[in-house]
Amino acid sequence: MAAAAGAAAAPAPVNLRLGDLVWGKLGRYPPWPGKIVNPPKDLKKPRGKKCFFVKFFGTEDHAWIKVEQLKPYHAHKEDMIKINKGKRFQQAVDAVEEFLKKAKGKDQASHNSTEEKNRQNSSEERGKSAGEEKRKAGLSEGKPKKRVSSVSSERGSKSPLKRTYEQSPRKRGRPPKDEKDLTIPESSTVKRMMTGTVAGFKWPPSPVKEGDPHFHHFLLSQTEKPAVCYQAISKKLKVCEEETGSTSIQAADSTAINGSITPTDKKLDKEFDPLAEAFPDPQPGVATNRIGFLGLGLMGSGIVSNLLKMGHTVTVWNRTAEKCDLFIQEGARLGRTPAEVVSTCDITFACVSDPKAAKDLVLGPSGVLQGIRPGKCYVDMSTVDADTVTELAQVIVSRGGRFLEAPVSGNQQLSNDGMLVILAAGDRGLYEDCSSCFQAMGKTSFFLGEVGNAAKMMLIVNMVQGSFMATIAEGLTLAQVTGQSQQTLLDILNQGQLASIFLDQKCQNILQGNFKPDFYLKYIQKDLRLAIALGDSVNHPTPMAAAANEVYKRAKALDQSDNDMSAVYRAYIH
Repeated sequence: MAAAAGAAAAPAPVNLRLGDLVWGKLGRYPPWPGKIVNPPKDLKKPRGKKCFFVKFFGTEDHAWIKVEQLKPYHAHKEDMIKINKGKRFQQAVDAVEEFLKKAKGKDQASHNSTEEKNRQNSSEERGKSAGEEKRKAGLSEGKPKKRVSSVSSERGSKSPLKRTYEQSPRKRGRPPKDEKDLTIPESSTVKRMMTGTVAGFKWPPSPVKEGDPHFHHFLLSQTEKPAVCYQAISKKLKVCEEETGSTSIQAADSTAINGSITPTDKKLDKEFDPLAEAFPDPQPGVATNRIGFLGLGLMGSGIVSNLLKMGHTVTVWNRTAEKCDLFIQEGARLGRTPAEVVSTCDITFACVSDPKAAKDLVLGPSGVLQGIRPGKCYVDMSTVDADTVTELAQVIVSRGGRFLEAPVSGNQQLSNDGMLVILAAGDRGLYEDCSSCFQAMGKTSFFLGEVGNAAKMMLIVNMVQGSFMATIAEGLTLAQVTGQSQQTLLDILNQGQLASIFLDQKCQNILQGNFKPDFYLKYIQKDLRLAIALGDSVNHPTPMAAAANEVYKRAKALDQSDNDMSAVYRAYIH
């Protein structure tokens, strides 16, 4: 009996079909309203569990969604609205309701026209019956058979009666053409959903063409987890699918000290900006760029806060979505994927950890490349090698986008204070368009020419910084083992030519045993490694960097990767 009761309590399976409105679960994101539509002809359904192809309202996303991740729209509408309060979510729900209202209007028009047709047909039938009775009555009274011949002539193709009937607005037993169109078949509805407008939201034309290897990844991004293998762009970019995770990144407060900055008013041509109506400027009549920012780590978090405080409109995205919450409270908008951020913004900045993360962000599922259209601007602020940034520049430009590399020199505190040093290279016009953003996030910026130059310069700067930090740690430990006061050593250094904020802060970290990250040790070691490789590429010796790199590797082996770079000190005392 217990088993039977349990079986009875199990929810009945939901039957879904093409054209149904549903709530679709997209990975870690809340359920989103959408409609089951026909997939593109050249798009194969994923193997395994049953799934449907869904077009989501209020976004440009399509995705294959497994049946167990779908719920009927009307049955769960109230529950979903209770648990989701975001502005964009409400816009999506409004779009669904508008769509339903229009569909209901068409159905009503179709119903009315059908009733009218039935009334007219009834009148015709009554008239026909009356005419037939009169004809029979006439025959029975011995009237000439000419009347019968006239009726027979209706079958003749050349008779005046036939021509008159063909010119009438409808044929017997068949709805008129205009009325027939009011009853929209499912395939027509789906087609309109795929290409039309919903509540004023214009679905953008697909930024990718048939045969594009990225198109499949974009559509399957929320259900399948393809890995991406990269080849040199000169040999044609090739994306290979396997099972892996989606790409991304990492949140904090900041205080900008640059005073009043007017956000740049450089706008994209509306021809290339079909989402402008869905994401209007916050101040009508005041032209400001819509800024996107991908990656909310130690550096990115301070940058975004300063952009917001200086009046920029910013849409943020991060691999760990909850890290966006603080910035949403400060006035930022939330982007669900890198592709969506790029599609809805004029200039998109990115700041991620290393070359692999930078490539994944651009080339991976729902990546930056999927949102690039002619005129869209992408600024990579990550510290990577020149080969990586050159490859990214080529794929962005190949789609008609504009590219600028702009790695930053500094740490979390300088990022929070808006005092970073920006090294830029690539599109000079884009560098100038970013001027108000750079003023918000940094104290100065340098334009270094062609793509790759900023990456090289940034690695050299961090090589010097990392080597210096290792030397400071070495000096403090040597003072300790020889019986000298470490504090006295710091006081002496602070009075000499080496005095600097960097020296004082890092020595204080060591003396206090406080290694809370301001610049992750693992990242400075990564930069040393890349700088050594840069030296190798031009056959230039880097013995100091190589020695420092070994010390940092030792510190990483002692589980210091996620501590501040000053934790390299611990490599000397173990």
